[in-house]
Amino acid sequence: MRYIMEYKDRIYGKNEIGEPIILELMKSKSMQRLKGIDQHGHFEPYFPDTKCDRFEHSVGVLILLKRFGASLEEQVAGLIHDVSHTVFSHVGDYVYGSEVSHDFQDSYHQEFIENSKIPEILNRYGIDYKFILDETNFPLKESPLPNLCADRIDYFLRDAVLTGKVSLEKINNFLDNLVIIDNLWVFKDKNLAREYSLLYLKMNNWFWSGLESAVMLKTMGELLKYALTKQVISKDDLFTTDSNVWTKIRVGTAKDNHLARLIERADNKFKYKMSDKKNYDLYAQVKSRVVDPLILVNNHLKRLSELDPKFINLKNKYLQPKEYYIKFLEAR
Repeated sequence: MRYIMEYKDRIYGKNEIGEPIILELMKSKSMQRLKGIDQHGHFEPYFPDTKCDRFEHSVGVLILLKRFGASLEEQVAGLIHDVSHTVFSHVGDYVYGSEVSHDFQDSYHQEFIENSKIPEILNRYGIDYKFILDETNFPLKESPLPNLCADRIDYFLRDAVLTGKVSLEKINNFLDNLVIIDNLWVFKDKNLAREYSLLYLKMNNWFWSGLESAVMLKTMGELLKYALTKQVISKDDLFTTDSNVWTKIRVGTAKDNHLARLIERADNKFKYKMSDKKNYDLYAQVKSRVVDPLILVNNHLKRLSELDPKFINLKNKYLQPKEYYIKFLEAR
């Protein structure tokens, strides 16, 4: 008898997952590790009650791809697309020097998978892991900005719900209005496409690349780099879980006052403000994101920016990386 798992997602509701390869991958050590990695890094001190782990997002991408008729191979690629993230997600980019691009986990993806059990699992089902690793094979899962893709759609909708910026009813309106044409995500209605894009931009400027995000990413990056230098943690620890690394770092504060101060900064214990090049404690660059979706108009595909001239200026302004000069003030 074929086993079918009922999975309840906070965005997509109840879903039945029965493909053996998907179930085995979900149970693998590499995928289960993602349950211990926060999607946003260390945002709870800045945005309380927004915790979401990389496993939840990864399964969300799988569900979205399945819902829109993607092949099983593309569903597999979607499920494991974030498996190589370091602890605290994109904080890893601030350890390894990918602040603007946020692509460290992408560059490390193949090496991580090759050192895991994933190729063995895929091989048992007749799938070459190198085919799965080639993103050009799966345009629904991943596509360059400003295009829509399953990864980008899921984290946007998920974060918008977590932060209370959109209702589930509106999310269903968005999803019901999307269609796949020539392996591209396309809106059928211009007004919904514009509403979606403006909300995405709002999430970008406030949540993903706002001042709080810059402070969190940079302070956490500095904390991890210092802990590595002092051998409080090892490079291998960066590929375990958030809680494992926190335990080691917090134990280390007993002998290191500077480490304790870095933790206080990362934990949002100090007030801060935006400053300038002449007077700052921390300089941070943050990736900025804007989507410019395709819309079906009279059987032709048009970008939102082609139909809405005002959106062109917003797109050009916010697609560039942001930079912050940050000054710390007194303790809270």
